[in-house]
Amino acid sequence: MHNAIVLFSHGSRDPLWRAPLEAVARRIEAQHPARPVACAYLELCTPTLSEAVGQQIHHGARHITIVPMFLGTGKHAREDLPVLVQELRAAHPGVEFHVQAAIGEDPRMTALMADIACEAVPR
Repeated sequence: MHNAIVLFSHGSRDPLWRAPLEAVARRIEAQHPARPVACAYLELCTPTLSEAVGQQIHHGARHITIVPMFLGTGKHAREDLPVLVQELRAAHPGVEFHVQAAIGEDPRMTALMADIACEAVPR
């Protein structure tokens, strides 16, 4: 069974905005080369969640973990994402989907952000 990861975020027309998300994907690729990963966006750029998932399924994925790359569980994670995942499950009944909590709500991320915020200011 092929396991894949889809990093899901809001999206932006600005390619610089996407750079950090794409850097996370590249890091996953480097550290876990057997684990396919893709970025997906709610709006303003491509691929959409449906497109990214379709690509992963085309390449053999049968279990897909969707990681909401949001600091908190706002409207997109709370309302938009569940509807999109329900549509994915209906369209791909042979695929298992797991949706993680918003990445910013993970205590490890909270601790990392606090550490970064408290770093000494260069003089």
